[in-house]
Amino acid sequence: QVQLVESGGGLVQAGGSLRLSCAASGRTFDSYVMGWFRQAPGKEREFVARIRWSGGNTVYADSVKGRFTISRDNAKNTVFLQMNSLKPEDTAVYYCAAGTVATTIPRYYQYWGQGTQVTVSS
Repeated sequence: QVQLVESGGGLVQAGGSLRLSCAASGRTFDSYVMGWFRQAPGKEREFVARIRWSGGNTVYADSVKGRFTISRDNAKNTVFLQMNSLKPEDTAVYYCAAGTVATTIPRYYQYWGQGTQVTVSS
């Protein structure tokens, strides 16, 4: 059974940092793309960043480019999202996802975590 478990969310002041983790289990993810998405109240789920498990190629949304960094630890089957210079508009539930297509579109990702809340106060 595939499981993606996020952790690391919380409350932080604007300008601060948080590091999200996504622990993956239940299958081999070598051929998968791992993505981070977020969803704010009343808004659609939006792409944040993705990384190929094999090779490490990364893609970022324009809104987070230069502030967020996605990475992975193959030995620990874990994907990270380092978030710096956080802004109030970054407030959302952040989700980890795994899929076989390198895309920014949520519906192409087959597996999802339960989400972790990130709140940035002004």
